[in-house]
Amino acid sequence: MNKTLLAEFTAREGAEDEVARLILDYAKKVREEDGNLAFDVCTKAANPRAYWIFEVYRDEDAFQAHLKAPYGGPFNTALAPLIEEDASVLTFLDPVT
Repeated sequence: MNKTLLAEFTAREGAEDEVARLILDYAKKVREEDGNLAFDVCTKAANPRAYWIFEVYRDEDAFQAHLKAPYGGPFNTALAPLIEEDASVLTFLDPVT
């Protein structure tokens, strides 16, 4: 079963360009992971500082491999002072069947 989630965070005022650079660079790396099926980076139309990242992994093992990737920690460390939240807010999703 796929592992699907939505990650949300809001760039601080003045940090928009750096956040965009960081997340787009990170997205390129994640999309190359063997078990990644989707990593779509969006902003809210009404608030372009608010990010929604839709992520799909092949299964739980692929998601766990993603969490262990060597670039994840440095990305989160760099992102933390640039966003309003303490960290990305994760919402795990299940398909409706």
